[in-house]
Amino acid sequence: MLLNLKKVFSDDNELLSFEYQLDLASIDINGFNPFVSPLAVKGTVKSHAGSAQLDADVSFDFSIPCDRCTTQINTHYQYAFNHILVLTLNDEENDSYIQVENYQLDLDELLRADVLLELPTKYLCKLDCKGLCSVCGQNLNSGSCGCNVHQVDPRLEVLKQLVD
Repeated sequence: MLLNLKKVFSDDNELLSFEYQLDLASIDINGFNPFVSPLAVKGTVKSHAGSAQLDADVSFDFSIPCDRCTTQINTHYQYAFNHILVLTLNDEENDSYIQVENYQLDLDELLRADVLLELPTKYLCKLDCKGLCSVCGQNLNSGSCGCNVHQVDPRLEVLKQLVD
């Protein structure tokens, strides 16, 4: 969604509301497309003496396999994002402000980046997920597999023969 903010930047106490859906179904994370519902976006842009305050709330359903045991994780996320919008930046190194060129703001791109940065870097079904057995592939969260997990390093196999 492209927001035209000319009126917001020209009038004090101007308020622009928006509400729409943003489809991120094509986003690939770890080989999966986890966005199972469009982002429900709702927010406002309010003018403040030469700048503007953007407040946006997003919510969506998310489904991805656990990184340790591959159990499917279905969750609902809700995030709130706030940005200060300005027409010109004096300090190019300052990340606190978003520069709006020609009074146009690409809200889709901004919220897409916000959501992707807010998502966890590791997806776990539970914090103490035990993962899969490296020998047989059994999900260790549902019980022990009985495999001999104490294996001798193949490089040390010759030394074991000396002991026997």
